[in-house]
Amino acid sequence: MRVLLDTNIILDALLQREPFVRDAKALFEAIESQRVIGYVTATTLTDIFYIVRKNKGAEIGKQEVATLLAGMQVCTVNRAILEAAVSSNMSDFEDAVQLACAMADNLDAIVTRDTEGFTGTSLPVLSAGELMERLS
Repeated sequence: MRVLLDTNIILDALLQREPFVRDAKALFEAIESQRVIGYVTATTLTDIFYIVRKNKGAEIGKQEVATLLAGMQVCTVNRAILEAAVSSNMSDFEDAVQLACAMADNLDAIVTRDTEGFTGTSLPVLSAGELMERLS
């Protein structure tokens, strides 16, 4: 299964955010074992660096981005993606970019804690726990 990980899922794992860290880490284990192919948008990586740098320092931020690059596929964010996001009916632009990337790359689902932010989309939107249940 090919899934796009929303920023919040990645941060749950990296920053050990309770009570979400367990499901997020289980998802990363599924990616490491190649039961899931994980995707991330290019813009998510810049957000991850910024947030981790503020919490743990720039060197740790770079290490975490390097780790994500080694284990995940990266969805391109270009003009076509941004135009699709702007023209969508979604109120959250970041979510619209995530959806446009997932659709452009023909992914199977988006994994997020903000499933309500993606209501009305044709693509399945799952929590990390829901995805793990589907895999078992």
